[in-house]
Amino acid sequence: MQLLERAMTIAKVLASEANDSSLSISELSTKCDLPLSTLHRILKAMINQGMIEQDEQTKHYRLGTIWMELGLQVYDTMDYISKIRPELERLARDVEESVYLSKPAGLDTIIIERIDSAANPIRIYDQLGIRIPLHIGAANKAILASMSDAQSKEILEQLVTQDEMPELEEQLRQIRQQGYAISHGERTAGTSSIAVSVLDGFGEVIGAVSIGFVSFNVSQEHILTLIERLVNTGKRVSLKLGYRGKY
Repeated sequence: MQLLERAMTIAKVLASEANDSSLSISELSTKCDLPLSTLHRILKAMINQGMIEQDEQTKHYRLGTIWMELGLQVYDTMDYISKIRPELERLARDVEESVYLSKPAGLDTIIIERIDSAANPIRIYDQLGIRIPLHIGAANKAILASMSDAQSKEILEQLVTQDEMPELEEQLRQIRQQGYAISHGERTAGTSSIAVSVLDGFGEVIGAVSIGFVSFNVSQEHILTLIERLVNTGKRVSLKLGYRGKY
């Protein structure tokens, strides 16, 4: 079990450094807080499994392609994405902003789809696959607001203090009342997000569609337009997934 945990730590460090291409064994040792001797054995095992690769010239390490292969296999099994994507593309074209699809995963959500607007060079860029705690951001709060009170409370109790609970519960109540969530600068200063939940044929929340935008670049009038189009998109997406209840 310890070996698996250490291997996953190494993989996550390399994934977080993806833009820097690769890391040396000494850099990995520092970032993973592992001695070189231990790290060397784990890296060798990971190479054998295709989990990481080593550059023959620099001797630096990077993630192996097996992660992409496995990820694409999982992605391909998410049949509902093929039903949702046309609506996301339509929304991105209509509002000329970046559109995201987030999926709950334990106490977090994972961004599993992003559609950027070619018409708008000023955009929010959130990497696919990143995990965001469920109490942070419009998309996550839209998901929480679509859960039962007992479900959302159980999750929040593991993420925030008792002192923070009343404010978050009030936010969720307001989101349920208005039908959408909106946040300003919760993750990145100067940015905003609007989100609605996505429900399946059983009435279960399976994710959220959100629009991310730079706050200074959008008027209040335009925000109202974004909300209207996003809510309509949420209704169409949920309908495609078999939801027939009140939205």
